[in-house]
Amino acid sequence: MAEQLTQLAEDRALLGRTSTAERVSDILRTRIAEGYFLPGTRLSEDGIGGALGVSRNTLREAFRLLTHERLLVHELNRGVFVRVLTVEDVEDIYRTRRLVECAVVRELGAPPYALDGVAAAVAGGHAAAGESDWKGLATANIHFHRELVALAGSDRTDELMRGVFAELRLAFHIVNDPRRLHEPYLARNEQILAALRAGDAPAAGELLAGYLDDSLRGMTEIYRRRVREGEV
Repeated sequence: MAEQLTQLAEDRALLGRTSTAERVSDILRTRIAEGYFLPGTRLSEDGIGGALGVSRNTLREAFRLLTHERLLVHELNRGVFVRVLTVEDVEDIYRTRRLVECAVVRELGAPPYALDGVAAAVAGGHAAAGESDWKGLATANIHFHRELVALAGSDRTDELMRGVFAELRLAFHIVNDPRRLHEPYLARNEQILAALRAGDAPAAGELLAGYLDDSLRGMTEIYRRRVREGEV
């Protein structure tokens, strides 16, 4: 925990003079997504509040916001913990992703599409893979899907999926072999990008649906194996 608190102390500058529970929750959400606080970790009010220089009430409100987002869980008489997802949680996350992401891509309308962000995410994935940075590759893959959702031009949809992708990162943190999980999807990201560049949104949507179905199978297989082994 000491290393995590040191990093949070550096994040303190991000709060500026207008420290709010929303800003604190943004910092903690990012740190949870990046794996600084792994699933099952108990979050210390004194430690985190001291590192960020915020009041107990502000921190508790931030915890409440993140609990509402299903990233944290409050256990009576024990404290607040980073949530550990179940197989059913993973299945529901992918169900939501399929409903939203595929609908966005299939309903883009007439080309051309603003694909700079999507292309940058693909390039970022290749750069991470080239450096054997598998955690970075996982991040790049999530950025790819966030950029697909952003093509809808809807702040509400972006906000909805921000929470879904943050939950997805909790699932990724239990994977022992992130390279095996993420690397095969680099080529599929390129295929989806190529279809969109060609102006064929329906084809891109079909590619994306197959992608998500295969990813779900891989994730649930890992989860069920970890449950059998008593590791989740």
